[in-house]
Amino acid sequence: MACAVNAMFLPVHGLAETIAPVSISECPYIKPMHGLLPILFWVGILPKPTMASTIAASDTSTSVVIRPEPKDQISCGRTRLKAINDVVFARRTLTDGKILELSMDIQMPDSPRRRPLVIYVTGGGFVQASKEAALNLRTYVAEAGFVVASIEYRTVRNGANYRDGIADVKSAIRYLRANSAKYGIDPKHIAVWGESAGGYLVAMVGVTNGSKSFDVGSDLDESSDVQAVVDKFGASDLSKLASDFDSGAREADDMPDNPIARYIALLPGTRRLDTQVAATAANPLTYVNSAVPPFLILHGSRDRLISPSQTLMLHNALVAAGAHSVRYVLDGADHGDLSFLGDVESGLPWSAKQTMDIIVEFLKGAIGGG
Repeated sequence: MACAVNAMFLPVHGLAETIAPVSISECPYIKPMHGLLPILFWVGILPKPTMASTIAASDTSTSVVIRPEPKDQISCGRTRLKAINDVVFARRTLTDGKILELSMDIQMPDSPRRRPLVIYVTGGGFVQASKEAALNLRTYVAEAGFVVASIEYRTVRNGANYRDGIADVKSAIRYLRANSAKYGIDPKHIAVWGESAGGYLVAMVGVTNGSKSFDVGSDLDESSDVQAVVDKFGASDLSKLASDFDSGAREADDMPDNPIARYIALLPGTRRLDTQVAATAANPLTYVNSAVPPFLILHGSRDRLISPSQTLMLHNALVAAGAHSVRYVLDGADHGDLSFLGDVESGLPWSAKQTMDIIVEFLKGAIGGG
C-alpha cells in the first residue's frame, strides 16, 4: 500500500518536518503490526485472542446503522502538514524500578493559527500500545484542520493496570495543554479518540472529567478534562466482554492469565478477572453523569472480539443521564483493529470515507476545526 506521499512521513525526532501535499492520493500507511504482537501470538508467549464464531444481534433502535462502501477509501494530500515524532510527555517508574519514557507523534496543519487538538489512543489488547498505528486515519483528521497526537500508554507488558493507562492519557492531555503554544494547539478544545483498548481508555477519560483521581505525574496545574470523545469499538463492562458470543468464546474469555483480566484486576487468590472491579470501578458506566462531554460511539455489528453490546450499554447510559451521545453501527463490519492479527481487510469499513467523515464532522461540531 505504499505511495509517493508515504516517504514524506519519515520519523523526525524533536524537530518539525513540513509534509507538503504532492497530489490527492491514498493516505500514508504504516502496516500497524503493533510491535512484536503477532510474533508473540505465533510462538505462544501470549495467548492468541479467541474470535467468536457466532454473534448475537443486538438492539440498534437507539443507534444509526450504516454500511460504508469499503472501496470508497479516504484520500490525503490536500493540506500541508508538519510532523514531530517521539515527543516524550511522561516518565514512569515501573515495578522493577526501570524508567519508562512515554512518547507521542504529533501532526499539525502548517498554519499560524492555533487548532483544536485530537489525541489518538491506539488499541492492542492492553498488551501493546503502538503510537505509529492508524497513520492513514490520523493524517486524514489532521488534514481536516486538527492537531493530532498519537500517544503511547502502559500495558500489561509494563506491569500496568487500567488506572495506569487512564493516568497516561490524562498526562498527555496535561502535557499538550502546558505546551499548547509550542504545538499550535487551542487548549480549550481537546478531544480524545480511541480504538478497542484505546476506546475503553478514552471513554474512562471522558466520564472522569473534573476528577483528579487519575491525575498523576507532571503538569498537574493543567486540566486533564476533554471536550469530546470518539470511542470506536471499545469495551465498557469488561465482566461481560463476550456476552454476545458463543459459549466457546465466553469460556476463552475466562481463561487464567487473560491479559484483560491482568489489566483490570485479578480476583484475589486466582488468575481470573475480578468481575466486581470490572463492573464497578473499572467501568465507565459507573462515572456517567449529565455533565460529561459529547460522545461519538462506533461499533461493527460483526465484531468478533468485543461484543457490540459493550458500546450499546455505554451509549444508553449516557443518553439516560442526559449527556450527548450518538452511536453508529457499521452493518457487517468486524473489529476494526484486527491488523495486529494480520487481518487488513477488516479495517476497510473503518477507513472508508463515510466512516471517517462522520468522525471529522463530529469533531468539528464538538471542538471546532476545519
